[in-house]
Amino acid sequence: MPIVPIVPIVPIVSIVSIVSIVRRVAHLARTSVVSGALLLGVRASVAAQGTATPRTERWRFLAPGTAVSDDPRRVPVAPGPRGPAGTIVLRGGRIFDGTGAAIREGTLVIERNAIARIVAPGVTDWPAEARVIDVSGKTVLPGLIDLHTHITYPDPNTPGPIANSMADAALRGADHLRYYIESGITSIRDVDSQNEVPFRLQAWVRDNRLVGPRIFAVGQLITGTGGHGADGGDYNSVADGMIRVASGPDDWRNAVREQFARGADVIKIASHFSRAEVQAAIDEAHELGLKVTCDCETFYITRAVEAGIDMIEHPLPRSDETIRLMAQRGTEADPTLVPYILIFNSAGGYYGTPSRRFTFSKDADFELVRKMKQAGIKLGIGTDLVVDWYRMLPGPYITELKQFVRLGYSVPEVLGIATRVNAQLLDMADKLGTLEPGKLADVTVVDGKPDVSLDDLARVFLVIRDGYVAVDHGQLAIPRHVPVPMPADR
Repeated sequence: MPIVPIVPIVPIVSIVSIVSIVRRVAHLARTSVVSGALLLGVRASVAAQGTATPRTERWRFLAPGTAVSDDPRRVPVAPGPRGPAGTIVLRGGRIFDGTGAAIREGTLVIERNAIARIVAPGVTDWPAEARVIDVSGKTVLPGLIDLHTHITYPDPNTPGPIANSMADAALRGADHLRYYIESGITSIRDVDSQNEVPFRLQAWVRDNRLVGPRIFAVGQLITGTGGHGADGGDYNSVADGMIRVASGPDDWRNAVREQFARGADVIKIASHFSRAEVQAAIDEAHELGLKVTCDCETFYITRAVEAGIDMIEHPLPRSDETIRLMAQRGTEADPTLVPYILIFNSAGGYYGTPSRRFTFSKDADFELVRKMKQAGIKLGIGTDLVVDWYRMLPGPYITELKQFVRLGYSVPEVLGIATRVNAQLLDMADKLGTLEPGKLADVTVVDGKPDVSLDDLARVFLVIRDGYVAVDHGQLAIPRHVPVPMPADR
């Protein structure tokens, strides 16, 4: 309650004096109320900034050694063996373990769904019944990761009713998964697909009922009314259920909770949004233990970085000051240069979309990413293959890697970004990204030397995901089904 100063009352005063005194008291009261409100507002703002819950706070309450789900949600699960029974040995290959160590000759031993050890050439430290695969002359590396996919996106010729069909969306998703896994990509971050479809596909892959990469899904893209994905532009998907339009901080917070309830591993938002809206979404996601990535541009990037965003998608325009702010705050970036290369090469420009009201080009995109690299911003690899572009794989993925070489990274460094760094950006560095004992057995074997020539990544020989052979001799490996016994006669 504001304190109103006491004004002394003179025993004999004129009417004018009384009116003057009353006015003075009223003015002081109003001033005190306004000043108090402003002070409370400042205090509340400072308190809000100072008490925001860190994203990692939740994990302090998990005891070391607790068995959790193999995703950023880290849900406790029953302890015990996982993955297929038995041992797989990749014998005699060139080992690129993703840690930064030099490539070396060796043999990789996998037990169930985990890396057991790497042994020197000539060592045969594995069970007699192990499945031994000769990979002599080939390169064994951690499974590749793509940070930006849309697995239910319809192609341009898909009629509206079919594009909106959840059944067709699931089938489109299964088709996408084949292209990714056959390209040696064992994990994808799906950053906007239809309704519950990515989560059902995720579960089927996890249970080994469907061959494909691990899926780390956002669910729906959250944007403001008329924002990206909901602005009626030419590049927006015609499929229902991909976008969650939110209005106001409470609705943005609730939209995050909806994606979490569906099973989201990460939250994706897009401009436009107010400062209060983006702050509410990020705070809620971090309290749930999830990262937030943003498809935004210009001053919206600044706004998101100031609010604590974890990552910015795309090479869209932003100021040099914003790039410096990203570096200061540790904001990560997934540049996705290749989709814009495809757009500018095929259409000549990015037209007809209100959420892309700025001038940019392939050269401008590259220069912006170069500035981010120079600023020390952590960059990841993602392809953003919409419509039917996934059918070009592995070409677009390799093209994205080559852009990083143009930026000044060495070829081995780029492979490290596609594996180890991407796992860090996924919040999965404890389980993926390197070939180290205890890590999940996601392995790609290439017939060539991709550490010398990235083009050799097109020659995928073998892919193992979670201990299961998913690709053998370059194509899907689907073993014959095992019949369930019929009940005995009674």
